[in-house]
Amino acid sequence: MAILITGGCGYIGSHTCIELLKAGQDIVVLDNYYNAKPEALRRVQELAGKEFPFYECDIRDADGLRRIFAAHKIDAVIHFAGLKAVGESVQKPLEYYDNNVGGTVTLCQVMAEMGCKRIVFSSSATVYGMNNPSPLQEDMPTGAVTNPYGRTKYVIEEILKDVCVSDPDWTVVLLRYFNPIGAHESGRIGEDPNGIPNNLMPYISQVAIGRLPRLSIFGDDYDTPDGTGVRDYIHVVDLAVGHVKAVDFALKHTGAEVFNLGTGTGYSVLDLVKAFQDANGVEVPYTIAPRRAGDIATCYSDPSKAERLLGWKAAHDVVDMCRDSWRWQSQNPQGYGD
Repeated sequence: MAILITGGCGYIGSHTCIELLKAGQDIVVLDNYYNAKPEALRRVQELAGKEFPFYECDIRDADGLRRIFAAHKIDAVIHFAGLKAVGESVQKPLEYYDNNVGGTVTLCQVMAEMGCKRIVFSSSATVYGMNNPSPLQEDMPTGAVTNPYGRTKYVIEEILKDVCVSDPDWTVVLLRYFNPIGAHESGRIGEDPNGIPNNLMPYISQVAIGRLPRLSIFGDDYDTPDGTGVRDYIHVVDLAVGHVKAVDFALKHTGAEVFNLGTGTGYSVLDLVKAFQDANGVEVPYTIAPRRAGDIATCYSDPSKAERLLGWKAAHDVVDMCRDSWRWQSQNPQGYGD
């Protein structure tokens, strides 16, 4: 009786491993190390004080997946594994469709074959597209996405809903993340992106530590209080706890259900920079750059459904997020290293 975590060595996956173990769940972890490093797994085991089975495997490898399911009694799958860089997805759309969509199809085929029909999927607020007003609610239209990465998330959501329609024994929980930041309070695990960060907080913290010269803020002429984009930032540990709650839900229900995981509060880019500087006493030099294509002015969640049905609510504020991000970065200037 265990939970299989695909992409379990990544940023969100590693934090979720710890929270599942804290909650008394047995886990099996799968990762191909495309966006992760073995050191993350070692530190998860160190923090949890417990070892667990790990397989270096790609989700497109059906035979590899079969071997994992044959070796363990898997109750449910939390599916993180996927390519996740918006800009890269525009340059390499076929890789994104092959890995994210094709890999999910292969995973679900093997799950059905092996009699495991519960999946919690790592989706994204990206699926809401450009046209919905904030706060975003789960029943709003989806699909008007602007890049291949977001389109893979939308397509996978639709595939998983179709699977539930075709077979009522399936349980699908779609978790739409907003903007995960922060790190484990120990400073031992955190976000360690390959190359130049795509997301705001690792960029801020790498500027603060001196790895990058300055932050580029894309656009200061949006219709927001200070002209910079407003987003819903959520502490990665809160997000991880949301997955524990989602697994509990999946073990008791059938059918497809969608939940936003966010705080319900929007912060601008400049708000976050100032909060980081104030919380940690460090300077983050920045310059204003032109807007990026596809960025919207404001995006934040209505997380009330998750509170009502999962019993989940974000517990960390923006100061916690900034302090924990800096603790991770300052203790690990080069991330996990090579």
